Amino acid sequence: MKETRSGIMNKIEFTPFPFITTECLDLTELALEDEKEVFILKSDKKVLRFMDRPKSKTIEEARQFIKYIKDGIIKNKWILWAIRVKGNEKLVGTVCLWNISEHESRADIGYELLPNFHGKGIMQEAVAVVIKYGFETMNLYSIEAVVNANNQKSIKLLKRNHFTIMKKFREKSSFQDKISEMEIYELMNKRY
Repeated sequence: MKETRSGIMNKIEFTPFPFITTECLDLTELALEDEKEVFILKSDKKVLRFMDRPKSKTIEEARQFIKYIKDGIIKNKWILWAIRVKGNEKLVGTVCLWNISEHESRADIGYELLPNFHGKGIMQEAVAVVIKYGFETMNLYSIEAVVNANNQKSIKLLKRNHFTIMKKFREKSSFQDKISEMEIYELMNKRY
């Protein structure tokens, strides 16, 4: 364990990969076989609507993303789970803890879901178990989420999981001429 300004954070170690199972989902390691679904997540207009990232144009970009994520997990920089509905091997979305700060004992949560799976409670189940992992296994002091102020479904998900708004700000897109209203939400570990 490492002493931090906010408390004691467990040593970050994502090897072996921390598989998580819930009632309806398996949260697994991202695999090269997920390239088609990852490509859809990185190129679908519905998924990208509130995200500040360019649309992927080729399946090779999805392959490179998968390799990048796997490399970061090996180096304990972040953790990203592929969300799979039990009984189906296909990836339906992802959920991650990234921007991990050992000094502040905090991380950001991020998530995305294929459009055909929206509104089915999948992300609620995945986010709840990842929050539990962050607080109980990693012993994080807090988890934050940065969200576009117009993404009401994401904000509703965060509020359902007891996140509270910390800050509002405007952000210029890094790849297009657009300014977005953004909000930062935070959830504190009740053990502190």
